[in-house]
Amino acid sequence: MTFVFQERENLPPTRDNDVKVQVRACALSWIDTKLLSEIKLEKELLPVGREISGVVLEGILPLDSEESGLCEVVLVHEHYLVRKPEKVCWVEAAGTVRDGVRAYTALHYLSQVSPGKTVLVMDGASPFGTIAIQLAQHRGSKVISTAYCLEDKQYLERLRPPVARVIDVSNGKIDVAESCLEETGGLGVDIVLDAGVKLYSAEDESASKSQLLPHKHDIITLLGVGGHWITTEKNLQLDPPDSHSLFLKGATVSFLNDEIWNLSNIQQGKYLYILLTKLSSGIFRPQLDEPIPLYEAKVSMEIVQKNQARKRQVIQF
Repeated sequence: MTFVFQERENLPPTRDNDVKVQVRACALSWIDTKLLSEIKLEKELLPVGREISGVVLEGILPLDSEESGLCEVVLVHEHYLVRKPEKVCWVEAAGTVRDGVRAYTALHYLSQVSPGKTVLVMDGASPFGTIAIQLAQHRGSKVISTAYCLEDKQYLERLRPPVARVIDVSNGKIDVAESCLEETGGLGVDIVLDAGVKLYSAEDESASKSQLLPHKHDIITLLGVGGHWITTEKNLQLDPPDSHSLFLKGATVSFLNDEIWNLSNIQQGKYLYILLTKLSSGIFRPQLDEPIPLYEAKVSMEIVQKNQARKRQVIQF
């Protein structure tokens, strides 16, 4: 995929309920071209940058938007906007939207996180994982997390309040299921937020990072009775023995589609308002890289599209 700057002289005509926003910051996110193709939104030129913050209002551009957030002024439908608290800066506002709504959807809508529950957040040092950990802790849950490298492990160990246990899977020798069962006294965890799972045997996996992912059988093993498994693995296939194990535990599997809440904006405004209020109150802090100038946007987006960015990339105007 090639990224280019495209000059535009004038904004398109304003439609009913459109709001003109002067953009102050825009976060960069991976573009799922396969999903866009499946829902008939794929085009020759795809706009880049949909999580924006700007003067007076802040919001996220819808999946079918022809507007790019990487411009000085953009038109956004009022349904996709929410007021930014004064204490939240432009970069934090734009950089929190996507990961924050994903985490809130996973914990509150799909799994009903509550005090006393144990939550396993895979790859907790990622932008999504960082917010998920803090939101779960705020709700009184005990959090376990995995780390893919020494730097991630050290970052997670510095979080306050502290994570109950950091499982370092970087050498591929630590059994995640065994560690979780040990931490919970054999009861298993109540909620699992995965960062992908290993679908096949080790010899079938080629990418190095996929070698560090847990197998689906590990996730099922470490789930407790009545547990919730929230997965981002779109190609997850459960065999009859897998389903039987989940049935015996009364457990559930839910799919966390990054875009589904954006396709239906019924809860979106409420979630955005709640998240920015929590951000303003200091309940959580996002995992952001240093603000990036607009002229470096192409290079930064290439890094994001290759899944090589460990922190959320935000363009500042």
